[in-house]
Amino acid sequence: MDLLTNVIKDYPWGSRTAIAELTGRPASGPEAELWLGAHPAASSRLTRDGAETALADAVAADPVGTLGEAVAGRFGERLPYLMKLIAVDAPLSLQVHPDAEQAADGHARGDANYTDPWHKPELVCALTPFTGLAGFRPPEQSAMLVERLHVDALRPVVAALRGGDVLGALRVLLEWPGSRRELVEAVVWAASAVHMPDYALVVRLARRYPEDPAVLAPLLMRRHTLAPGEALFLGAGVLHCYLDGFAVEIMACSDNVLRAGLTGKHIDVEELLRITDAAAQPVVVEPVGGAYVPPVPEFLLRRIASGANETLPGGLPRIVLCTEGVVNVGTAGSEVKLRPGESVFAAASEGSVEIGGDGVAFCAEPHL
Repeated sequence: MDLLTNVIKDYPWGSRTAIAELTGRPASGPEAELWLGAHPAASSRLTRDGAETALADAVAADPVGTLGEAVAGRFGERLPYLMKLIAVDAPLSLQVHPDAEQAADGHARGDANYTDPWHKPELVCALTPFTGLAGFRPPEQSAMLVERLHVDALRPVVAALRGGDVLGALRVLLEWPGSRRELVEAVVWAASAVHMPDYALVVRLARRYPEDPAVLAPLLMRRHTLAPGEALFLGAGVLHCYLDGFAVEIMACSDNVLRAGLTGKHIDVEELLRITDAAAQPVVVEPVGGAYVPPVPEFLLRRIASGANETLPGGLPRIVLCTEGVVNVGTAGSEVKLRPGESVFAAASEGSVEIGGDGVAFCAEPHL
């Protein structure tokens, strides 16, 4: 087994405390994500024979030994999943991910939206109460919520929703022809007078993005709140935006993101609308024997509770992350004790993996 050194992403929406407190160190600024995996944009690193190397390079040097024959045969010379700690202190961008065919095609075409040729289904498991927007509401419900603002300029949005065209309503907002700031100001004025959580969230988003009509997203989308230990799976085409909380996230090893708003980054309206599925909804995933099993082969996530002991069969590449207490991880060749924020990689060739102790661990592996 190899202890991992992992990259922290300092996106501005990140927390100044969550990851820092978990890992027992100060933060100099916002820390949004801790990446555990072999994605080339931020591969974890390990030390072997006194030399530090990227996990991605270790996989490439011995794909069968590292990944196992079944994983290497299905996914090639790459670790198929990416695990993260995600610490949300301010809303992320409103976004969607492509399916496998869209990702492969976009990457082959050289479309800058597709940095990877892989899809990016993802599952988020809450460590603290975790809130996000994901999936569209029924269009007639959204029409009622938008209409309640009594903002005349929004009549085209209401008309699209009354016609059942949620993507048409989204297009109107994303391609707003007039003054975006004036629209948002009118929306804030109206929403402030409606004392309901969805309208309060519109106002909150508008304070951060005063010229973005996408601040109306809470009226078009469903809100989901996860308690610690609850998990949500988001497949391709699901429009979503995480709002606040701390969680473990696992996904296919891809960084393909199409954005719809609430960001200063590039927005490709046509491509976004092409891959967004108006009917797609997230799925609550209940753990079975401590494992959150999604409907994709790239990953599953195990949560090993304090006092529990798991013996997992060999033949799969695993990353184990401690989030609480002290976790013991052992193979036939070695044993390590992990403290909060520490992680280890166990190659497929190392045989069965034993995980236990008085702490809480999350274990990522392929789902074959």
